[in-house]
Amino acid sequence: MQKFDRKLILEDGSEYYGYGFGCMEERITEIVFNTSPVGYQEIVSDPSYTYQTVVMAYPLIGNYGIAEDDFETEVPTIGGLVVRDYNDTPSNFRSKYTLSELMKKYHIPGIYGVDTRKLVRSIRDLGSRKALITDIETSLQEGIARINRCVIPRDAVAVVSRKESRQYFVQNAKYHVVAIDCGMKKNIVRSLNKKHCNVTVLPWNVSLQEVEKLKPDGIFLSNGPGDPTDVEPVIQLVRGLRGKYPMFGICLGHQIISLAYGAKTYKLKFGHRGGNHPVKNLLTGKIEITSQNHSYAVDADSIANTELEVTHLNLLDQTVEGVACKEDRVFSVQYHPESAPGPQDSAYLFDQFIEMMEGAKDGEKN
Repeated sequence: MQKFDRKLILEDGSEYYGYGFGCMEERITEIVFNTSPVGYQEIVSDPSYTYQTVVMAYPLIGNYGIAEDDFETEVPTIGGLVVRDYNDTPSNFRSKYTLSELMKKYHIPGIYGVDTRKLVRSIRDLGSRKALITDIETSLQEGIARINRCVIPRDAVAVVSRKESRQYFVQNAKYHVVAIDCGMKKNIVRSLNKKHCNVTVLPWNVSLQEVEKLKPDGIFLSNGPGDPTDVEPVIQLVRGLRGKYPMFGICLGHQIISLAYGAKTYKLKFGHRGGNHPVKNLLTGKIEITSQNHSYAVDADSIANTELEVTHLNLLDQTVEGVACKEDRVFSVQYHPESAPGPQDSAYLFDQFIEMMEGAKDGEKN
């Protein structure tokens, strides 16, 4: 029987043994879990997982390999991956290489053979915390010492945001959207392009003057990693833009918009990560099954003193899933309408954004 060669040490002193795949580097990150049964490539390439190791609750990972067209970012920045059963011989005509090969290329450590049911339950019960992926020979005492010495950086958005602007234009475009990149997934751009929008993606720390110089029809605030209070420049940017242009935010963008209007945010015990979170649209009464990936949420009580109204609620824990300011043509949701991975229930939100931009244009004409 093959001997364990890697292990996972959590800051509470618990240990999980397994086998290494991907990069064999040692790594200390925050540990979280995702319940999606498919979409591991999109999860591994989602910039929102910067400085985080993801435990996949679904047991079989790697079985359909890696497809070139399914990346959510050009350079994956996930901290690590923990799985139960890893398949290194994928069966998929679209696959170009294995998950392990991808992880080696981008220096992402992995460990498989772990009791992920026990580990997910531990994260759910005790919360997200720091963890170390290391060699089997590392003692628990030394591992805990390394974890205690490590401070998780708070510059995640600066790390993943593009450094220069980039345009994604399409034929017969009707609108021009300026997107602020806080860790933006590729499928967001694809979704906007499909709606006949030219998209100019700008760095997270772009100035108000640079945005206005482009004369956009609408502003998009992207998803991204980390604590929303760490990106004060984007919060200030939203304050300068609100009321001037239709604005749509998702995930981190939702939190940033809420902060810009005076609401507060807080860290969840273990976050929301998966493709089956039920959300109630308070405007229509309908229930959407949503794709989610976030550690922070907007404080519901703090919204009362702002110009925002709550539009969506999470039915699992009653957290705020959407806000809007009709007067300013601003709205946002905590979940991912572009999915990847996930259901298409909330794709209508892009149409809502289009309608807002159309309404703004009609208002200018009148």
